[in-house]
Amino acid sequence: MAYRPMVGLEVHAQLLTTSKMFCGCPVEFGSEPNGNCCPVCIGLPGALPVPNKKAVELVIRTGLALGCQVGESCRFYRKNYFYPDLAKNFQISQYDEPLTFGGTIELEADGEPFTIRIRRAHLEEDTGKNTHLSDGRSLVEYNRSGVPLMEIVTEPDFTSADQVRVYLLELRRLLRYLGVSTANMEEGAMRCEPTVNLVDREAGNATPKVEIKNLASFRVVHDAVSYEIERQHWCLEHDEPMRQETRRWNSTEQKTTSMRVKESADDYMYFPEPDLVPIVPEAEWVESIRASIPELPLQRRARFVSAYGLPEYDAEVLTDNRVMADYFEAAAEASGDPKSASNWVMGDFTYQLSEHGQTPDTCTLRPEDLGRLIALINDGTISTKIAKDIFAEFFERGGDPGAIINEKGLEQISDTSELEAICDAAIEANPKAADDVRAGKQKALGAIVGFVMKETRGQANPGLVNEILQRKLGQ
Repeated sequence: MAYRPMVGLEVHAQLLTTSKMFCGCPVEFGSEPNGNCCPVCIGLPGALPVPNKKAVELVIRTGLALGCQVGESCRFYRKNYFYPDLAKNFQISQYDEPLTFGGTIELEADGEPFTIRIRRAHLEEDTGKNTHLSDGRSLVEYNRSGVPLMEIVTEPDFTSADQVRVYLLELRRLLRYLGVSTANMEEGAMRCEPTVNLVDREAGNATPKVEIKNLASFRVVHDAVSYEIERQHWCLEHDEPMRQETRRWNSTEQKTTSMRVKESADDYMYFPEPDLVPIVPEAEWVESIRASIPELPLQRRARFVSAYGLPEYDAEVLTDNRVMADYFEAAAEASGDPKSASNWVMGDFTYQLSEHGQTPDTCTLRPEDLGRLIALINDGTISTKIAKDIFAEFFERGGDPGAIINEKGLEQISDTSELEAICDAAIEANPKAADDVRAGKQKALGAIVGFVMKETRGQANPGLVNEILQRKLGQ
Protein backbone atom coordinates (compact mmCIF):
# COMPACT_ATOMS: atom_id res chain seq x y z
CA MET A 1 0.00 0.00 0.00
CA ALA A 2 1.13 3.56 -0.72
CA TYR A 3 0.03 4.71 2.72
CA ARG A 4 1.46 3.45 6.00
CA PRO A 5 -0.62 3.49 9.22
CA MET A 6 0.60 5.73 12.03
CA VAL A 7 -1.01 4.92 15.37
CA GLY A 8 -0.28 6.58 18.69
CA LEU A 9 -1.76 5.67 22.05
CA GLU A 10 -2.83 7.49 25.17
CA VAL A 11 -3.35 5.09 28.05
CA HIS A 12 -4.93 6.28 31.29
CA ALA A 13 -4.30 4.17 34.38
CA GLN A 14 -5.80 4.81 37.81
CA LEU A 15 -3.07 4.68 40.45
CA LEU A 16 -3.08 2.46 43.53
CA THR A 17 -3.36 5.09 46.23
CA THR A 18 -5.68 5.06 49.22
CA SER A 19 -6.77 8.68 48.72
CA LYS A 20 -7.50 10.94 45.77
CA MET A 21 -5.06 13.14 43.90
CA PHE A 22 -5.71 16.48 45.60
CA CYS A 23 -7.83 15.62 48.65
CA GLY A 24 -8.22 13.02 51.39
CA CYS A 25 -11.32 11.26 49.98
CA PRO A 26 -10.86 7.47 49.78
CA VAL A 27 -10.39 5.63 46.50
CA GLU A 28 -12.76 2.65 46.58
CA PHE A 29 -14.20 0.93 43.53
CA GLY A 30 -17.88 0.04 43.93
CA SER A 31 -18.65 2.46 46.80
CA GLU A 32 -22.04 4.11 47.33
CA PRO A 33 -22.55 6.59 44.44
CA ASN A 34 -21.27 10.08 45.30
CA GLY A 35 -20.25 8.86 48.76
CA ASN A 36 -16.52 9.59 48.40
CA CYS A 37 -16.67 13.30 47.60
CA CYS A 38 -15.63 16.57 49.24
CA PRO A 39 -15.47 20.28 48.29
CA VAL A 40 -12.03 19.78 46.66
CA CYS A 41 -12.86 16.89 44.31
CA ILE A 42 -16.18 18.38 43.21
CA GLY A 43 -14.70 21.83 42.75
CA LEU A 44 -16.56 24.01 45.23
CA PRO A 45 -15.33 27.64 45.35
CA GLY A 46 -12.51 28.25 47.79
CA ALA A 47 -11.45 24.57 48.07
CA LEU A 48 -7.67 24.22 47.68
CA PRO A 49 -5.87 21.12 46.26
CA VAL A 50 -2.92 19.40 47.97
CA PRO A 51 -0.86 16.94 45.81
CA ASN A 52 -0.71 13.24 46.70
CA LYS A 53 2.99 12.35 47.09
CA LYS A 54 2.35 8.62 46.62
CA ALA A 55 0.79 9.29 43.21
CA VAL A 56 3.86 11.28 42.17
CA GLU A 57 6.08 8.40 43.27
CA LEU A 58 4.07 5.83 41.26
CA VAL A 59 4.32 7.86 38.05
CA ILE A 60 8.08 8.28 38.51
CA ARG A 61 8.33 4.53 39.15
CA THR A 62 6.50 3.78 35.91
CA GLY A 63 8.47 6.31 33.90
CA LEU A 64 11.78 4.88 35.08
CA ALA A 65 10.64 1.35 34.18
CA LEU A 66 9.85 2.62 30.67
CA GLY A 67 13.29 4.18 30.33
CA CYS A 68 12.04 7.76 30.75
CA GLN A 69 13.87 10.74 32.19
CA VAL A 70 12.44 12.40 35.29
CA GLY A 71 11.80 16.13 34.93
CA GLU A 72 13.87 18.43 37.11
CA SER A 73 10.81 20.59 37.66
CA CYS A 74 7.20 19.60 36.92
CA ARG A 75 4.17 21.84 36.92
CA PHE A 76 0.42 21.24 37.05
CA TYR A 77 -1.86 23.05 34.60
CA ARG A 78 -5.55 23.69 34.26
CA LYS A 79 -7.03 22.00 31.20
CA ASN A 80 -10.24 23.91 30.60
CA TYR A 81 -13.35 22.37 29.10
CA PHE A 82 -16.95 21.88 30.08
CA TYR A 83 -18.42 18.41 30.52
CA PRO A 84 -21.03 17.21 33.03
CA ASP A 85 -18.61 14.84 34.80
CA LEU A 86 -16.03 17.62 35.31
CA ALA A 87 -17.53 19.54 38.19
CA LYS A 88 -15.21 22.56 38.24
CA ASN A 89 -15.04 22.89 34.41
CA PHE A 90 -11.31 22.28 34.33
CA GLN A 91 -9.07 19.28 34.92
CA ILE A 92 -5.78 19.57 36.80
CA SER A 93 -3.24 17.90 34.53
CA GLN A 94 0.28 18.39 33.19
CA TYR A 95 1.14 20.00 29.88
CA ASP A 96 4.66 20.90 28.74
CA GLU A 97 6.44 20.07 32.02
CA PRO A 98 5.56 16.39 32.66
CA LEU A 99 6.95 14.25 35.45
CA THR A 100 8.67 11.81 33.06
CA PHE A 101 9.43 11.83 29.33
CA GLY A 102 11.48 10.26 26.53
CA GLY A 103 11.35 6.49 27.08
CA THR A 104 11.22 3.41 24.82
CA ILE A 105 9.93 -0.15 24.96
CA GLU A 106 11.00 -2.95 22.60
CA LEU A 107 8.43 -5.62 21.74
CA GLU A 108 7.63 -8.30 19.19
CA ALA A 109 4.46 -9.03 17.19
CA ASP A 110 4.10 -12.03 14.87
CA GLY A 111 7.81 -12.70 15.17
CA GLU A 112 8.77 -9.18 14.09
CA PRO A 113 10.47 -6.82 16.59
CA PHE A 114 9.30 -3.23 16.89
CA THR A 115 10.17 -0.26 19.10
CA ILE A 116 7.70 2.18 20.62
CA ARG A 117 8.86 5.57 21.86
CA ILE A 118 7.23 6.85 25.04
CA ARG A 119 6.63 10.57 24.73
CA ARG A 120 5.65 11.08 28.37
CA ALA A 121 4.10 9.56 31.47
CA HIS A 122 2.45 12.29 33.49
CA LEU A 123 -0.01 12.83 36.30
CA GLU A 124 -3.54 14.22 36.39
CA GLU A 125 -6.87 13.75 38.11
CA ASP A 126 -9.67 11.57 36.78
CA THR A 127 -13.11 12.91 35.95
CA GLY A 128 -16.45 11.66 37.21
CA LYS A 129 -18.61 9.18 35.32
CA ASN A 130 -21.77 9.72 33.27
CA THR A 131 -24.44 7.03 33.00
CA HIS A 132 -26.89 7.58 30.17
CA LEU A 133 -30.34 6.02 30.68
CA SER A 134 -32.65 4.70 27.98
CA ASP A 135 -35.29 7.32 28.80
CA GLY A 136 -32.91 10.14 27.85
CA ARG A 137 -31.80 11.09 31.35
CA SER A 138 -28.16 11.06 32.43
CA LEU A 139 -26.76 10.45 35.90
CA VAL A 140 -23.43 11.82 37.11
CA GLU A 141 -21.33 9.97 39.69
CA TYR A 142 -18.37 11.84 41.24
CA ASN A 143 -16.62 9.12 43.25
CA ARG A 144 -14.13 8.76 40.41
CA SER A 145 -13.58 12.51 40.18
CA GLY A 146 -10.15 13.36 41.55
CA VAL A 147 -8.78 9.79 41.53
CA PRO A 148 -5.04 9.91 40.65
CA LEU A 149 -4.65 9.15 36.97
CA MET A 150 -1.44 8.45 35.06
CA GLU A 151 -1.43 9.15 31.34
CA ILE A 152 1.16 7.32 29.23
CA VAL A 153 1.49 8.81 25.75
CA THR A 154 3.41 7.15 22.91
CA GLU A 155 4.72 8.53 19.67
CA PRO A 156 2.74 7.37 16.58
CA ASP A 157 5.02 4.37 16.07
CA PHE A 158 2.47 1.56 15.77
CA THR A 159 1.78 0.33 12.24
CA SER A 160 -0.88 -2.32 12.98
CA ALA A 161 -3.62 -3.21 15.43
CA ASP A 162 -1.66 -6.34 16.39
CA GLN A 163 1.25 -4.20 17.58
CA VAL A 164 -1.17 -2.10 19.63
CA ARG A 165 -2.56 -5.19 21.34
CA VAL A 166 0.92 -6.55 22.16
CA TYR A 167 1.89 -3.18 23.67
CA LEU A 168 -1.26 -2.91 25.80
CA LEU A 169 -0.86 -6.44 27.14
CA GLU A 170 2.77 -5.76 28.04
CA LEU A 171 1.93 -2.38 29.57
CA ARG A 172 -0.78 -3.91 31.75
CA ARG A 173 1.66 -6.60 32.87
CA LEU A 174 4.26 -3.91 33.65
CA LEU A 175 1.86 -1.77 35.69
CA ARG A 176 0.85 -4.77 37.78
CA TYR A 177 4.47 -5.86 38.34
CA LEU A 178 5.31 -2.37 39.52
CA GLY A 179 2.29 -2.30 41.84
CA VAL A 180 1.16 1.06 40.48
CA SER A 181 -2.29 0.09 39.13
CA THR A 182 -4.67 -2.85 38.99
CA ALA A 183 -4.98 -2.01 35.25
CA ASN A 184 -8.38 -3.73 35.30
CA MET A 185 -10.06 -2.45 32.16
CA GLU A 186 -13.45 -3.84 33.23
CA GLU A 187 -13.35 -1.51 36.27
CA GLY A 188 -12.23 1.50 34.26
CA ALA A 189 -8.79 1.43 35.93
CA MET A 190 -7.13 1.34 32.50
CA ARG A 191 -8.57 3.09 29.45
CA CYS A 192 -7.14 3.64 26.00
CA GLU A 193 -7.50 6.31 23.32
CA PRO A 194 -5.69 5.60 20.04
CA THR A 195 -4.94 8.23 17.41
CA VAL A 196 -4.93 6.92 13.83
CA ASN A 197 -3.90 8.38 10.49
CA LEU A 198 -2.11 7.28 7.31
CA VAL A 199 1.06 8.72 5.79
CA ASP A 200 2.19 8.49 2.17
CA ARG A 201 5.32 6.31 2.14
CA GLU A 202 6.98 8.42 -0.60
CA ALA A 203 5.56 11.94 -0.45
CA GLY A 204 5.09 12.07 3.32
CA ASN A 205 1.58 13.50 3.06
CA ALA A 206 -0.69 12.37 5.89
CA THR A 207 -4.40 12.06 6.43
CA PRO A 208 -5.98 14.06 9.30
CA LYS A 209 -5.57 12.48 12.72
CA VAL A 210 -8.56 10.69 14.21
CA GLU A 211 -8.78 9.98 17.94
CA ILE A 212 -11.00 7.13 19.15
CA LYS A 213 -12.27 7.82 22.67
CA ASN A 214 -12.62 5.70 25.81
CA LEU A 215 -11.91 2.14 24.68
CA ALA A 216 -12.09 -0.26 27.60
CA SER A 217 -11.02 -3.71 26.40
CA PHE A 218 -8.13 -5.11 24.39
CA ARG A 219 -10.44 -6.61 21.81
CA VAL A 220 -12.31 -3.33 21.31
CA VAL A 221 -9.03 -1.41 20.89
CA HIS A 222 -7.82 -3.94 18.31
CA ASP A 223 -11.10 -3.89 16.38
CA ALA A 224 -11.43 -0.09 16.48
CA VAL A 225 -7.87 0.52 15.25
CA SER A 226 -8.24 -2.10 12.50
CA TYR A 227 -11.50 -0.57 11.35
CA GLU A 228 -10.20 3.00 11.38
CA ILE A 229 -7.14 2.05 9.30
CA GLU A 230 -9.42 0.37 6.76
CA ARG A 231 -11.88 3.30 6.79
CA GLN A 232 -9.17 5.83 6.03
CA HIS A 233 -7.80 3.65 3.21
CA TRP A 234 -11.32 3.48 1.78
CA CYS A 235 -11.69 7.26 2.02
CA LEU A 236 -8.44 7.74 0.10
CA GLU A 237 -9.43 5.28 -2.60
CA HIS A 238 -12.85 6.91 -3.06
CA ASP A 239 -11.72 10.55 -2.67
CA GLU A 240 -13.91 10.95 0.41
CA PRO A 241 -13.02 14.06 2.47
CA MET A 242 -11.57 13.46 5.94
CA ARG A 243 -11.13 15.82 8.87
CA GLN A 244 -9.32 15.86 12.19
CA GLU A 245 -11.96 14.57 14.57
CA THR A 246 -12.81 12.49 17.59
CA ARG A 247 -14.74 9.31 16.92
CA ARG A 248 -16.38 6.68 19.12
CA TRP A 249 -16.55 2.91 18.68
CA ASN A 250 -19.99 1.46 17.96
CA SER A 251 -19.74 -2.13 19.20
CA THR A 252 -23.13 -3.06 17.75
CA GLU A 253 -22.28 -1.98 14.21
CA GLN A 254 -18.55 -2.71 14.62
CA LYS A 255 -17.45 0.66 13.28
CA THR A 256 -16.29 4.10 14.40
CA THR A 257 -18.70 7.03 14.17
CA SER A 258 -18.05 10.76 14.34
CA MET A 259 -18.29 12.33 17.79
CA ARG A 260 -16.93 15.87 17.41
CA VAL A 261 -14.23 17.88 15.70
CA LYS A 262 -11.01 17.13 17.56
CA GLU A 263 -9.78 19.82 19.91
CA SER A 264 -6.23 21.15 19.78
CA ALA A 265 -4.13 22.18 22.77
CA ASP A 266 -5.20 25.80 22.17
CA ASP A 267 -8.85 24.83 22.61
CA TYR A 268 -8.12 23.68 26.16
CA MET A 269 -6.58 27.05 27.11
CA TYR A 270 -3.89 25.50 29.31
CA PHE A 271 -2.45 27.74 31.98
CA PRO A 272 -0.45 26.97 35.16
CA GLU A 273 -2.53 25.88 38.15
CA PRO A 274 -2.22 28.89 40.49
CA ASP A 275 -3.00 26.89 43.64
CA LEU A 276 -0.11 24.39 43.22
CA VAL A 277 3.61 25.09 43.27
CA PRO A 278 5.96 23.22 40.87
CA ILE A 279 7.19 19.77 41.93
CA VAL A 280 10.98 19.37 42.09
CA PRO A 281 11.82 15.65 42.58
CA GLU A 282 14.99 15.28 44.64
CA ALA A 283 17.69 13.15 42.99
CA GLU A 284 18.07 10.93 46.07
CA TRP A 285 14.33 10.24 46.11
CA VAL A 286 14.31 9.37 42.40
CA GLU A 287 17.23 6.98 42.86
CA SER A 288 15.53 5.26 45.80
CA ILE A 289 12.47 4.73 43.59
CA ARG A 290 14.70 3.34 40.83
CA ALA A 291 16.32 0.92 43.29
CA SER A 292 12.91 -0.41 44.35
CA ILE A 293 11.86 -1.44 40.83
CA PRO A 294 11.64 -5.26 40.57
CA GLU A 295 12.83 -7.39 37.65
CA LEU A 296 10.44 -6.42 34.87
CA PRO A 297 8.34 -8.96 32.95
CA LEU A 298 10.22 -8.73 29.64
CA GLN A 299 13.55 -9.33 31.35
CA ARG A 300 12.10 -12.06 33.56
CA ARG A 301 10.63 -13.84 30.56
CA ALA A 302 14.01 -13.87 28.81
CA ARG A 303 15.68 -15.19 31.98
CA PHE A 304 13.13 -18.02 32.34
CA VAL A 305 14.05 -19.14 28.83
CA SER A 306 17.82 -18.85 29.26
CA ALA A 307 18.22 -19.95 32.89
CA TYR A 308 15.49 -22.61 33.13
CA GLY A 309 15.37 -23.78 29.51
CA LEU A 310 11.62 -23.14 29.30
CA PRO A 311 9.83 -22.71 25.96
CA GLU A 312 8.85 -19.14 25.08
CA TYR A 313 5.19 -19.99 25.62
CA ASP A 314 5.76 -21.26 29.18
CA ALA A 315 7.87 -18.22 30.04
CA GLU A 316 5.22 -15.82 28.75
CA VAL A 317 2.39 -17.51 30.66
CA LEU A 318 4.33 -17.75 33.91
CA THR A 319 5.54 -14.14 33.85
CA ASP A 320 2.12 -12.69 33.09
CA ASN A 321 1.58 -12.37 36.83
CA ARG A 322 4.37 -11.44 39.24
CA VAL A 323 2.99 -13.56 42.10
CA MET A 324 2.64 -16.60 39.82
CA ALA A 325 6.18 -16.10 38.51
CA ASP A 326 7.48 -15.96 42.10
CA TYR A 327 5.56 -19.15 42.93
CA PHE A 328 6.99 -20.97 39.92
CA GLU A 329 10.56 -20.00 40.77
CA ALA A 330 10.22 -21.29 44.33
CA ALA A 331 8.66 -24.56 43.13
CA ALA A 332 11.35 -25.00 40.47
CA GLU A 333 14.09 -24.52 43.06
CA ALA A 334 12.48 -26.96 45.51
CA SER A 335 11.96 -29.66 42.86
CA GLY A 336 15.15 -29.22 40.88
CA ASP A 337 13.04 -29.70 37.74
CA PRO A 338 11.95 -26.36 36.23
CA LYS A 339 10.06 -27.86 33.26
CA SER A 340 7.97 -30.15 35.48
CA ALA A 341 7.33 -27.25 37.86
CA SER A 342 6.19 -25.17 34.88
CA ASN A 343 3.79 -27.92 33.73
CA TRP A 344 2.26 -28.34 37.20
CA VAL A 345 1.94 -24.60 37.87
CA MET A 346 0.33 -23.86 34.49
CA GLY A 347 -1.84 -26.98 34.65
CA ASP A 348 -3.26 -28.58 37.80
CA PHE A 349 -2.22 -25.77 40.14
CA THR A 350 -3.83 -23.03 38.04
CA TYR A 351 -6.98 -25.14 37.68
CA GLN A 352 -7.28 -25.55 41.46
CA LEU A 353 -6.73 -21.83 41.99
CA SER A 354 -9.63 -21.13 39.65
CA GLU A 355 -11.84 -23.75 41.30
CA HIS A 356 -11.25 -22.26 44.77
CA GLY A 357 -11.18 -18.60 43.72
CA GLN A 358 -7.68 -18.16 45.13
CA THR A 359 -4.33 -16.71 44.09
CA PRO A 360 -0.83 -18.16 44.53
CA ASP A 361 -0.22 -15.99 47.59
CA THR A 362 -3.52 -16.86 49.32
CA CYS A 363 -3.70 -20.64 48.80
CA THR A 364 -2.58 -23.22 51.37
CA LEU A 365 -0.24 -25.07 49.05
CA ARG A 366 3.23 -23.58 49.31
CA PRO A 367 5.60 -23.75 46.32
CA GLU A 368 8.03 -25.81 48.43
CA ASP A 369 5.27 -28.42 48.94
CA LEU A 370 4.64 -28.63 45.21
CA GLY A 371 8.38 -28.95 44.65
CA ARG A 372 8.49 -31.95 47.03
CA LEU A 373 5.63 -33.61 45.13
CA ILE A 374 7.51 -33.23 41.85
CA ALA A 375 10.65 -34.65 43.47
CA LEU A 376 8.67 -37.71 44.65
CA ILE A 377 7.52 -38.32 41.08
CA ASN A 378 11.04 -37.97 39.73
CA ASP A 379 12.61 -40.35 42.26
CA GLY A 380 9.99 -43.01 41.54
CA THR A 381 8.17 -42.87 44.87
CA ILE A 382 4.85 -42.20 43.13
CA SER A 383 3.66 -42.06 39.53
CA THR A 384 2.41 -38.94 37.79
CA LYS A 385 -1.06 -40.50 37.67
CA ILE A 386 -1.16 -40.95 41.44
CA ALA A 387 0.12 -37.41 41.94
CA LYS A 388 -2.72 -36.08 39.80
CA ASP A 389 -5.25 -38.25 41.62
CA ILE A 390 -4.33 -36.80 45.00
CA PHE A 391 -3.64 -33.24 43.86
CA ALA A 392 -7.05 -31.77 44.69
CA GLU A 393 -6.73 -32.96 48.31
CA PHE A 394 -3.07 -31.98 48.39
CA PHE A 395 -3.96 -28.45 47.20
CA GLU A 396 -6.43 -27.99 50.06
CA ARG A 397 -4.22 -29.51 52.77
CA GLY A 398 -0.74 -28.43 51.73
CA GLY A 399 2.20 -29.60 53.82
CA ASP A 400 4.29 -32.69 53.15
CA PRO A 401 2.90 -34.71 50.20
CA GLY A 402 4.47 -37.80 51.72
CA ALA A 403 1.85 -37.72 54.49
CA ILE A 404 -1.03 -38.19 52.05
CA ILE A 405 0.88 -40.86 50.15
CA ASN A 406 1.57 -42.83 53.34
CA GLU A 407 -1.99 -42.47 54.62
CA LYS A 408 -3.40 -43.86 51.41
CA GLY A 409 -0.68 -46.42 50.79
CA LEU A 410 0.09 -45.01 47.36
CA GLU A 411 3.84 -45.59 47.10
CA GLN A 412 4.84 -46.68 43.64
CA ILE A 413 5.57 -50.41 43.25
CA SER A 414 9.09 -50.81 41.90
CA ASP A 415 9.83 -54.28 43.26
CA THR A 416 10.88 -56.30 40.19
CA SER A 417 9.83 -59.72 41.49
CA GLU A 418 6.36 -58.45 42.45
CA LEU A 419 5.89 -56.78 39.08
CA GLU A 420 7.19 -59.88 37.23
CA ALA A 421 4.36 -61.94 38.69
CA ILE A 422 1.71 -59.33 37.85
CA CYS A 423 3.05 -58.99 34.29
CA ASP A 424 2.88 -62.77 33.83
CA ALA A 425 -0.77 -62.66 34.92
CA ALA A 426 -1.45 -59.78 32.54
CA ILE A 427 0.03 -61.65 29.57
CA GLU A 428 -1.99 -64.75 30.42
CA ALA A 429 -5.18 -62.68 30.72
CA ASN A 430 -4.62 -60.95 27.37
CA PRO A 431 -3.40 -63.68 24.95
CA LYS A 432 -4.50 -61.91 21.74
CA ALA A 433 -2.78 -58.66 22.71
CA ALA A 434 0.33 -60.64 23.64
CA ASP A 435 0.37 -62.35 20.22
CA ASP A 436 -0.10 -58.99 18.49
CA VAL A 437 2.87 -57.52 20.35
CA ARG A 438 4.99 -60.54 19.41
CA ALA A 439 3.94 -59.89 15.80
CA GLY A 440 5.27 -56.33 16.05
CA LYS A 441 2.03 -54.46 16.81
CA GLN A 442 3.28 -52.29 19.67
CA LYS A 443 -0.06 -50.53 20.19
CA ALA A 444 -1.45 -53.77 21.55
CA LEU A 445 0.90 -53.44 24.54
CA GLY A 446 -1.43 -50.81 25.97
CA ALA A 447 -4.07 -53.40 26.90
CA ILE A 448 -1.55 -55.45 28.87
CA VAL A 449 -0.09 -52.40 30.61
CA GLY A 450 -3.63 -51.29 31.48
CA PHE A 451 -4.26 -54.66 33.13
CA VAL A 452 -1.15 -54.24 35.28
CA MET A 453 -2.13 -50.72 36.30
CA LYS A 454 -5.63 -51.85 37.21
CA GLU A 455 -4.28 -54.67 39.34
CA THR A 456 -1.91 -52.32 41.17
CA ARG A 457 -4.36 -49.40 41.43
CA GLY A 458 -2.03 -47.34 39.28
CA GLN A 459 0.91 -47.82 41.63
CA ALA A 460 3.13 -49.88 39.34
CA ASN A 461 6.23 -48.14 38.04
CA PRO A 462 5.23 -47.62 34.38
CA GLY A 463 8.77 -47.59 33.05
CA LEU A 464 9.64 -50.82 34.81
CA VAL A 465 6.36 -52.45 33.69
CA ASN A 466 7.09 -51.64 30.06
CA GLU A 467 10.62 -52.99 30.37
CA ILE A 468 9.43 -56.28 31.90
CA LEU A 469 6.66 -56.80 29.34
CA GLN A 470 8.91 -56.03 26.38
CA ARG A 471 11.41 -58.59 27.66
CA LYS A 472 8.82 -61.25 28.35
CA LEU A 473 7.20 -60.77 24.92
CA GLY A 474 10.53 -60.97 23.13
CA GLN A 475 10.57 -57.39 21.92
